[in-house]
Amino acid sequence: MAKYGEASLDRTFAALADPTRRAILARLADQPSASVSALADPLPIKLPAVMKHLDVLSAAGLITRSKQGRTVSVRLAPEGMRAAAEWLARYERFWSGRLDRLGEYAERAEARARKERP
Repeated sequence: MAKYGEASLDRTFAALADPTRRAILARLADQPSASVSALADPLPIKLPAVMKHLDVLSAAGLITRSKQGRTVSVRLAPEGMRAAAEWLARYERFWSGRLDRLGEYAERAEARARKERP
């Protein structure tokens, strides 16, 4: 993978590491567009802090912003998540089998526990 691709992935995962930024993305997933003030309203932080979080999300390519008059609207930019999703998909085969085996183990343990109960 090229250095540019690695830097892009680093920005994406760094942006996703913060719970406030994930909350912003979750709100945008539920509605196609939201104003900055509407996004900031339910958060326990002040507007300047929200703006910094939006800057990080924008730099990672996860959102776009547009201004109409005095209102800045924010939208998800799903293509920004594509590289991260592709990177994760390459490693899915490693944890899928392990999760399946863990589920089978849990089912066997539960069945044994049911047999041992009076």
